[in-house]
Amino acid sequence: MILVTGGTGFIGSHTVVTLQEAGHEVVIIDNLSNSSASVVDSIQKITGKRPHFIEGDVCDRATLEGLFSRFSIEAVIHFAAYKAVGESVQKPLMYYHNNVGGLAALLEVMERHSVRSIVFSSSCTVYGEPDHSPVTEQTQRKDAASPYGNTKRICEDILRDVTATGSLGAIALRYFNPIGAHRSGLIGELPLGVPNNLVPYITQTAIGKRQQLTVHGNDYPTPDGTCIRDYIHVVDLAEAHLAALNRALTCAMDERYEVFNVGTGKGNSVLEAIHAFELTSDQKLNYRIGPRREGDITAIWAETTLAEQKLGWRNRLTILDAMRDAWNWEKAIAN
Repeated sequence: MILVTGGTGFIGSHTVVTLQEAGHEVVIIDNLSNSSASVVDSIQKITGKRPHFIEGDVCDRATLEGLFSRFSIEAVIHFAAYKAVGESVQKPLMYYHNNVGGLAALLEVMERHSVRSIVFSSSCTVYGEPDHSPVTEQTQRKDAASPYGNTKRICEDILRDVTATGSLGAIALRYFNPIGAHRSGLIGELPLGVPNNLVPYITQTAIGKRQQLTVHGNDYPTPDGTCIRDYIHVVDLAEAHLAALNRALTCAMDERYEVFNVGTGKGNSVLEAIHAFELTSDQKLNYRIGPRREGDITAIWAETTLAEQKLGWRNRLTILDAMRDAWNWEKAIAN
């Protein structure tokens, strides 16, 4: 049995689908703070199998104790965290309590129940503003540009320290900018309220739910003046979690704590992402240029050689695939 925390969220739900299609039995815990329980129904429609679902918070040790006592957990994939860069700047304590406190509670309960494998949802934000891209796993981590990024850095340090003292094995996946949706159109990114991420704001603007998209700054030192990111299809990202899980469960890890970049190895600017959406959707997007947003860095994309060599994983899908699937998802939920 694999425990997936935050399993009804965007990345979590796609990973649950991938796990179940690979034959794993899954239990989800999610507090539904930024998702819906109906996602469980959608996962069942896609895979033909319903994951176990517990509505609860990973910061609640009593809930975790009950879950680990009820199910025979073999390993954990930990997604449950707040993830909006801008919001973290405004509400840092909320992010530290939830993201850092949740991991600490989870690790304590895992230790009591002798669960020794965890795949952790980290982020390229731990690199801060890098001196150059692509970044490798050996690129120096700099001060994070946001409290969100700092929580991921702290959580990585916790995993490094905990794995050095016992039998826990941990793989941290530093992924870049997940976008897209499942090809079925049954699951995708569904932020509650105003989206904090680019692509759902693009699709909601295109369908008329949002009046206009604001591009946060066009005066960065990049070819077109907008920020550059490594946009990875969420289905590719889900498959990377399966590969990491298999590495942990088969005792194939070289060290008790390992880190992998998960991206495409290619950077696209915000304007290039917008134009990719316009090309694949045949929609003209209403957007304007606005001021820079606090917490954003200029440019970052991944060097993915290590993941290819050690995990046997590389991305298969393109930014055009991701924009097509995100648009199909947006149209599906609008009906």
